[in-house]
Amino acid sequence: MDLRETVGSRPLVMAGAGVIIRNEFGQLLLQLRADTKDWGLPGGAMELGESLEDTARRELYEETGLHAERFSFQRMCSGPDFYAKYPNGDEVYNVISVYEAYDVSGEFTMLDGESLDLRYFPLDDLPELNHITQKMLSGLLIP
Repeated sequence: MDLRETVGSRPLVMAGAGVIIRNEFGQLLLQLRADTKDWGLPGGAMELGESLEDTARRELYEETGLHAERFSFQRMCSGPDFYAKYPNGDEVYNVISVYEAYDVSGEFTMLDGESLDLRYFPLDDLPELNHITQKMLSGLLIP
């Protein structure tokens, strides 16, 4: 059964993970999202039976083609600042576990159609970030 078929676009609480990846120069990997056409961290919703770290690992691979040997928990994000209304009308109150990925390997491959571009940016020259990524990184990597 598909949850959205049952509840429609009404607001849901959605657990998920966001992944911080930095290259050897300290630049941050960002994803240009296909659905919202804005820049954010790779990540997404938890699937049934997954841990939050499993979600981070799966989403990292699906959205970037990259693998990480280990993940370090950074913070948990929730509340009204993490509300999103998507172009299709779906409303979500996100509960996001933010991880930093280490020992990252692989080549950029956008496997799931959710990414239009993947690019590393210097922390002092980030593009306009979506509001959720801005809040996730606030106090961690950006002021």
